Amino acid sequence: MNPVEIEEAISALAEQPFDAEEFPYAFLEAFGNKETTLRRLRKGESNKSDLGGVLQTNNIHIATCKPGDVTRTLGALKASPATERAKARFVLATDGDLFEAEDRTTDDAPISCTYSDFPNHFGFFLPLAGITTVKQVRESSFDIRATSRLNRLYVELLKDNPEWGTAQRRHDVNHFMARLIFCFFAEDTEIFDSSAAFTSAIETMSAKDSSNTHEVISELFRAMNTKAEAHAAAGVPRWAGRFPYVNGGLFSGSTDVPRFSRIARSYLLHIGSLDWKKINPDIFGSMIQAVADDDERGALGMHYTSVPNILKVLNPLFLDDLSEKLDEAGDNARMLLNLRKRMSKIRVFDPACGSGNFLVIAYKEMRAIEAEINRRRDEADRRSEIPLTNFRGIELRDFPAEIARLALIIAEYQCDVLYRGQKEALRDFLPLDAQNWITCGNALRLDWLSICPPTGTGVKHHADDLFHTPLNQAQIDFENEGGETYICGNPPYKGSQGQTDDQKSDLKAIFDSRTANWKSLDYVSGWFMKAADYGTKTTAASAFVSTNSICQGRQVDTLWSLIFATMHEIAFAHTSFKWANLASHNAGVTVVIVGIARDLPAFRRLYSTGGREETILRELENINPYLVGGPNIMVQPSPKPLSDLNDMSFGNMPNEGGYLLLNQAEAEEAVARHGVRRCFIRPFLGSQEFIRGQERRCIWVTDAEYAEAKKNDWLADRFESVRAQRAASNRSTTKQLAKVPYRFGEVRQRGDETAIVVPSVSSETREYLPVGYLPPGALISNLAFALYDAPVWNMALIASRLHLMWIATVCGKMKTDFRYSNTLGWNTFPVPTLTEKNKADLTHCAEDILLTREAHFPATIADLYDPDAMPADLREAHERNDEVLERIYIGRRFKNDTERLEKLFELYTKMTANPNKTSKARQGTSA
Repeated sequence: MNPVEIEEAISALAEQPFDAEEFPYAFLEAFGNKETTLRRLRKGESNKSDLGGVLQTNNIHIATCKPGDVTRTLGALKASPATERAKARFVLATDGDLFEAEDRTTDDAPISCTYSDFPNHFGFFLPLAGITTVKQVRESSFDIRATSRLNRLYVELLKDNPEWGTAQRRHDVNHFMARLIFCFFAEDTEIFDSSAAFTSAIETMSAKDSSNTHEVISELFRAMNTKAEAHAAAGVPRWAGRFPYVNGGLFSGSTDVPRFSRIARSYLLHIGSLDWKKINPDIFGSMIQAVADDDERGALGMHYTSVPNILKVLNPLFLDDLSEKLDEAGDNARMLLNLRKRMSKIRVFDPACGSGNFLVIAYKEMRAIEAEINRRRDEADRRSEIPLTNFRGIELRDFPAEIARLALIIAEYQCDVLYRGQKEALRDFLPLDAQNWITCGNALRLDWLSICPPTGTGVKHHADDLFHTPLNQAQIDFENEGGETYICGNPPYKGSQGQTDDQKSDLKAIFDSRTANWKSLDYVSGWFMKAADYGTKTTAASAFVSTNSICQGRQVDTLWSLIFATMHEIAFAHTSFKWANLASHNAGVTVVIVGIARDLPAFRRLYSTGGREETILRELENINPYLVGGPNIMVQPSPKPLSDLNDMSFGNMPNEGGYLLLNQAEAEEAVARHGVRRCFIRPFLGSQEFIRGQERRCIWVTDAEYAEAKKNDWLADRFESVRAQRAASNRSTTKQLAKVPYRFGEVRQRGDETAIVVPSVSSETREYLPVGYLPPGALISNLAFALYDAPVWNMALIASRLHLMWIATVCGKMKTDFRYSNTLGWNTFPVPTLTEKNKADLTHCAEDILLTREAHFPATIADLYDPDAMPADLREAHERNDEVLERIYIGRRFKNDTERLEKLFELYTKMTANPNKTSKARQGTSA
């Protein structure tokens, strides 16, 4: 269950009559416990409570009690030996009037509230549902409740007004929802005075049967779009005339309102009863945008980008610098004034802004710094000089774009209340400005310089509607000239295989004139390239969240060579981490953050996540496009190993229509019923066969054996089928193969050699790459790589953590799996010169791994390398292998993967700087 579903279930429970006996089970059910779990608790099979309550091991001890006995009961639950034995995190007591609870594992304040209000604290208990981002959710409990209620209203309105759900009217219903959100916020924050309560007006003036609810709301909207002196002429009714003129285009245009059912009216009144002062515009926007998206509504409540994650982008991009300058200024009035003037000119631009999370957080953080400047200068009541219109965005869909504007307006008001007081905030808030600074359109097709120009170019277009957006011109001038521009955001994640035709076309428009390899790029590459182009025209720095694939594999050379050509380099980066949402047990997508600039700092900042989720910062002379400290080198495929390693090639490609391939049963039948000699049937392994232990066979006949083999009728029939299939091909090379129908299309083995097999694709969850050593007779398919008749110490290299990190970095991934490459991964793998003693030690390590695997027969590679079930002795064998190999590199174990990669890139740089020396060294060695 996600937080919205849990909140709905908890709210429904609180609205029901209190049943002391049933409450503990209903409470646990609301947090996702299955009926079988609850049944065992009811029967006492898993309920170990010593107080007559319900005790769920590792989770919670709940007891209901007589009226007035709640506090004593909670104390008894905390002191209970059963609570301690079961390691219950929470204790909860209630009598149906009072509700008290405590988290025994944190210092958070206990909960004590009326029973009807306990749903307000649902975020407190989310660990019961396995949701770990609890602090973030607890702080946004209101936003989740409001989103849930708005979603119910939205669905109910579309049910009764199906035409509003069509593409032609979807904008109208979304605009209507934005108007409602503003009104709910305005009535709870005194933007509307006490005589103009929006919810009360609807409750009072609309019929209980809801027949005229839409007309009442329409009149309220019309009043808010009419200046007070024009009310009489416009025929605004007196009961609506109490509402202020809002302007800003929020209520301009059509005042058409969908019809309300009785249920929809009750939903609306309930939403209005919530405390909208608690709204977090930086969080709420990303949640509410899911309400209006059919594809996203199923994930309602998960569309949440945590503030700490957003700050991982904004802090190193520019906020850290502002904070440092504030510290340097101290109480120096002139330095503080200069910093305030600088901040007033800064433009923050998010060309994939969604509902405005990044812009809102940037605005709030800058307002906090400005407020501290004003405090130090004894100007605490000073009006902010940071204009909202310096926070610009582009968003493809209209509703998130509307919510982004609204979120920024709400953020401005909240900041004014916080830093200047309610009275000053109200004085300056209405009427809203009709200027539009969030553009709805395709960011990869628009001219960013026209939307966020380097200088104020004058007003090209006056909008009379806040939500009216021409796509081809800047609408408004910047209030303050000559500032820095910071581009940021979290563009869409789309790999090259998952892009729509339109998205492919977007990338083509950007890259087609620059490189022939653009089709392999991720969609986010378009934002990086546009940002680099923008930075050539004006002073700007950019940073985006991206899937880590743009810093791995072949994309590196394609994308980063183009970015470097614009004289941009990586100013800071955050290596891979999980960008999680609010789903329970959700791992999130693996992302990186990359910041680029032309005006570079003396040292580049590289952030990474440590073992306990702490952030580690390293200052480096340079960060390369693999996000490793070192020069901007890009690993190029090599036809031969650069180190003293054996050649690795593909396995054998059948290209025979399936007639030379057999499953195990077919192979046994060929021998038993058709008299085929066993020497003509061999084991045949690709990646899946090797990893999962699947049995597969192939017909393997050499040139010298063909005359004998075709005497067997069954084999002869197979050969004829192969010949016919190849002869019918449109490819000339395949037609030529019809002359050798007994042979695979591409043969890379004799058939009597040993082979070290390396799957071409393997799961990213494994801590080591799967690699094996096969005896003579086994054949490798083209879906795996192999080293034939190679010394076994080569296997020790492939089985190491060092090699895994190199492959993950320079080869990249297929979806989320490691994608191996012989030319890009093996041939480029930097290995120091190995002595005979080194090779002997590594040989012993490889043999130890093989023998340990054998001891666990019949477990497959997939079984043995399951990260949650890897045998201890096999893990120890790999640890010894890593120890031996890493001591060859630096005389000790590497501290972490960052250190491993830095050493590998250092060696690769040296090897490629003098290729002739490397080539001569290889010629002088033997396999």
